[in-house]
Amino acid sequence: MNITMMVDTLWVLLAAVLVFFMNLGFAAVESGFARAKNTVNILSKNFIVFAVSSLGFMLLGWGLMFGGDHPILGTQNLLILGNSNLDFYKDTLTSDVPFWGKFFFQLVFCGTAATIVSGSVAERVKYISFIVFSFVLTIFIYPIVGHWIWGGGWLGTLGFLDFAGDTVVHSVGGWAALAGAIILGPRHGKYDKDGKPQAIPGHNMSLAVIGLFILWLGWFGFNPGSTMSFQNPADVMHILVTTNTAAITAILTATATSWIFIGKPDLGMTINGCLAGLVGITGSCAYVSVESSMIIGAIAGVLVVFAVLFFDQVKVDDPVGATAVHLVCGVFGTISVGLFAQAGVTSLSTVNGLFFGGGFSLLGVELLGIIAVGIFVFISSALIWLLLDKTIGIRVSLEEEILGLDIGEHGHTAYPDFSVVEPIMASDDENGDTVSIVSPVEVQKEASATISPDVAIPVVNRAHSGAKITKVTIITNQDKLAKLQSSLDKIGITGLTVTNVLGYGMQKGHAEYYRGLPVKTRLLPKVQIDIVVCKIPTETVVATVKKALYTGNMGDGKIFIYDVENVIKIRTGEEGYDALQDEEDE
Repeated sequence: MNITMMVDTLWVLLAAVLVFFMNLGFAAVESGFARAKNTVNILSKNFIVFAVSSLGFMLLGWGLMFGGDHPILGTQNLLILGNSNLDFYKDTLTSDVPFWGKFFFQLVFCGTAATIVSGSVAERVKYISFIVFSFVLTIFIYPIVGHWIWGGGWLGTLGFLDFAGDTVVHSVGGWAALAGAIILGPRHGKYDKDGKPQAIPGHNMSLAVIGLFILWLGWFGFNPGSTMSFQNPADVMHILVTTNTAAITAILTATATSWIFIGKPDLGMTINGCLAGLVGITGSCAYVSVESSMIIGAIAGVLVVFAVLFFDQVKVDDPVGATAVHLVCGVFGTISVGLFAQAGVTSLSTVNGLFFGGGFSLLGVELLGIIAVGIFVFISSALIWLLLDKTIGIRVSLEEEILGLDIGEHGHTAYPDFSVVEPIMASDDENGDTVSIVSPVEVQKEASATISPDVAIPVVNRAHSGAKITKVTIITNQDKLAKLQSSLDKIGITGLTVTNVLGYGMQKGHAEYYRGLPVKTRLLPKVQIDIVVCKIPTETVVATVKKALYTGNMGDGKIFIYDVENVIKIRTGEEGYDALQDEEDE
């Protein structure tokens, strides 16, 4: 093996590994933008989609994509497993990288197209239906489009340019995602009775940001790696910089656009803005100047904000904004090739676009490709979704959707040690007091509990031994608990129950928005402290609580006082004052 082959192979290996690593980025972004009750489902889909796409691409996808120069699809040497004639593909893409290196690089691109669909159909698609669709997409739909453009098919012959996959990867994934989102319909609660979109916030924006940075890193393999050669380092470095430049300008314009039109610099829009810039430059990164990449990214950042709002308004429910990022910006990125291509900016760029004296020739071919791919992918994807819907079904039941796909589809949750609250399921308290929320799962378990017939139920003696028993409930901010507990210790209160709750009082919490839409509930974290007293005067407890919590500002809390009918100590059977005195005397 000569030095050129070694360097090129190592470069393709590094780039392919970076693109593979993007699977983690997609998993993190999608799960962060989804609700906690669907986290396991999202993560599992991102595992399974790469597995099935790898299998499909290996069984037939590669052959359909690169098997000969037929205008529509590959027809020669289709099966690569068990094939002793892999020399057939020696000059495919490059002759300086061994076959399996070229295969793996194209495989991770195929997996990327498939995982785009996952986010748009999240939180309501059946797991098995998603698996089947992903397999068909990667064994049939994606390879055919790839053949048209990269495998010697009719679009490539016409001069269609798509350096790293704005159309082949992102638009294909976007069209398939759009078809799925439309046929599945919106999530329960996404639109009110008047059809107005409601915010359904993601459960972990930290996870989404981590995912974004992983994807950003992966793009430095996605775009520069598409050279499949390191023989001209200047080309690779140029692509690296155009890729990053588009991302940073898109971040700025998406943030500014959301700030101006939504009223706040929405983090979700900023994340999608960065992805929009990366998608927008993918098709043209080797064909445009750094200055042009700055413009492309800036436009993509604005475009994605309005695309997210548009899809919400037309009732295409996309929890992560995949259609706005990958479809809209993938189409825009393809158009940008026809507008901004500049011969000579790299050794790979030989044609001028409209803005650099090339006329409408290249732009016309790019538009033709957009239309052809859009029609083929959308219709074929829609037919597959509809076929699945008529056979095994594509949407989970309403009950399963409300409880969460983690339990319904997988039988376990991502956060078993935490009490997860879904704001969209909460109801407002008419009196403006704190609203305690119980998850549907907890309600169901409590309602179905039964008492064993073997357990003798004693007759309760309601006698109170002549002493009045009072329950004092305090609701306040979490940061005041330590001071309150110390003050109660000093007056002899050593037994209390503390519960983390969510709620708001007359001030109605704080206004909150997600992707430009008001969040349905504005619940704040509080602590609820319950004390039952008998010997210690209630007035003393109240005075102690007030002294410990008072600042004069909203949020000091409230005190609720209740008469207690009886108290029974389970261990001894003592009741009333006798059941409390040990705790109060300690």
